[in-house]
Amino acid sequence: MTRASLLRLLGIVLGVLGWAVLALAIAAVIFTGSERTIDLASHEATISPDFSGEVVLRTGPVLPDLRAPSGSRLGLDIELGKTDTTSLQELTARYAAIASQPEGQVAVVVRSVRTMAVAALLQGTVLAALPFALWLLVGGERRRALVAQLPSARGVIAVLVVLLLLVVLVAPLTWGRHDPLPERWISLSEYVGDEIPLPDEARDVEIMGDATTEETKRLVASAVSSYQQGQAFYSKAADDAADLDLREPGDDESVAVLVSDRHLNVGMDAVARAIADRAGATAVLDAGDDTSTGERWEAFSLDSVSAAFDDLDERWAVAGNHDNGSFVRSHMSQLGWRYFDGEVLDGPGGSRILGVDDPRSSGLGNWRDEKGLTSAEVAERLTDAVCAADEDGDRVNTLLVHDADFGDQALERGCVDLVVGGHVHVEEGPTAVTATDGRVGWTYTVGTTGGAAYAIAIGSKLRRAANLALITYRDGRPAGIQSVTLQTNGRYDVGEWTELTYGSPTDEGAAPRQRD
Repeated sequence: MTRASLLRLLGIVLGVLGWAVLALAIAAVIFTGSERTIDLASHEATISPDFSGEVVLRTGPVLPDLRAPSGSRLGLDIELGKTDTTSLQELTARYAAIASQPEGQVAVVVRSVRTMAVAALLQGTVLAALPFALWLLVGGERRRALVAQLPSARGVIAVLVVLLLLVVLVAPLTWGRHDPLPERWISLSEYVGDEIPLPDEARDVEIMGDATTEETKRLVASAVSSYQQGQAFYSKAADDAADLDLREPGDDESVAVLVSDRHLNVGMDAVARAIADRAGATAVLDAGDDTSTGERWEAFSLDSVSAAFDDLDERWAVAGNHDNGSFVRSHMSQLGWRYFDGEVLDGPGGSRILGVDDPRSSGLGNWRDEKGLTSAEVAERLTDAVCAADEDGDRVNTLLVHDADFGDQALERGCVDLVVGGHVHVEEGPTAVTATDGRVGWTYTVGTTGGAAYAIAIGSKLRRAANLALITYRDGRPAGIQSVTLQTNGRYDVGEWTELTYGSPTDEGAAPRQRD
């Protein structure tokens, strides 16, 4: 290799390194100057990254701000905005419940920060390439002429113009950030006093020292106490799930966990996952009512259940009557849950599954855009769709609905193997239903997985017993159901595994009965 070739190669290497360094520098400036609005902890929140190594949570004018080490060089400034609640007691209780199961909210922040970092890196890459592209376009002869003119007034002006151009390009990307005012932080333990023992994970948390009213201290102390109660109750329940006497699936079987009517109780998500793991479940069915109103502020509940089952590829869901509007379905779909639009899909264990949103919320399947349908009309159309699929050789093995009553007609016509739902907050079944042609199907209603007495179940402990079910699949059909109930005192009640048989009433081993 000639000297000229070596010099050319060295120039290329130095140019690439220079471009990379400049790209990272610009990206860092853009990244730390950017911000993003997300739904976080039932608030509309704005997050702004920095390299302080601390996460600062700015809660607003009433409650004190908090901060804690991030565990890395990266830091975040999180400013909580508007929320739906008008009660500070309700708000602090909600914070405590969310903090006890933070995985969903952490995932939201991580996704947002990662997106911001990628966007900043792309912008930095492009901006850093501009001077090098200009260098190549000018050419060697022109560059030498320009360098010769640098000592002149014209050259100085040209350099200033280039620097000004860079400022104009980068500065708008960093607007909106302000230098922080001096702040006084004290440890949370010092703030609440010795009468409130703190959990180990809160030892490094600091609180804004300016908030010193007794009412504020009582609210913070109450939130810490609620956090500890919820953490202790649900963590113990999740640990105890490992010792449950559940039926073990055979080599030719698979299990899906059925949840419904969580109603914001994120504490039960880790428990549901622990039960699913104990049962060997590889799929999850969500029968809806994950929220109380279907509003954006309730995204924390959707994020939580998604984080709990994030590593399961098979996740199906429908919207319940409380999941009003389109937000729940849209948000859950973005998080990897599969919803239905009138088509039969591949289901658990090689089965076929169809699901529909509750018509009292956001419509039904491919009739979502048609307004004014009654529940009876929706049930009739659903039945026709299920039976048409059966006639075409694409039998629905599992019909997932929020209210199992919507599958009654399909069962009576013998078009479906199993109808599952929730809605009534009380477990019913499994019940065999004999169709007019002698075929047998089953209906089952799971209780409230969130332990909801009404439309909101979030809290430091269960308001009523929480229920979920484990559905066994074999040979592409539901083969059995076992329910698990967590009582308010932390005791588990495990139901007997009920085998689902599909023979006609005259077949040996089948014991169907007409549904009441």
